[in-house]
Amino acid sequence: MSAIPVPVHVVFTDGFSHQYTGGLKEFDLEARTVRDVIKTLDQRYPGLGEHLQEETTVAIDGEIHENPQYQPVRENSEVFFIPKLEGG
Repeated sequence: MSAIPVPVHVVFTDGFSHQYTGGLKEFDLEARTVRDVIKTLDQRYPGLGEHLQEETTVAIDGEIHENPQYQPVRENSEVFFIPKLEGG
């Protein structure tokens, strides 16, 4: 894992962005892991980090990860937060 944060592109779905970020659904930031992405977004939007951890599935460059917290991101990766589907 790189010790130096790299630029990544973060994307939310429309519904999720309206609910938590006032409609913004794409962000460019620097991170080393998905956890860094969540921490940075939580700093911008206090309380958002908990929702991202509990309510979303994460895809990095199109690949879905079950436990993404410490998943490293590469330079210019796209990190996509997808609302989890509730079902019974």
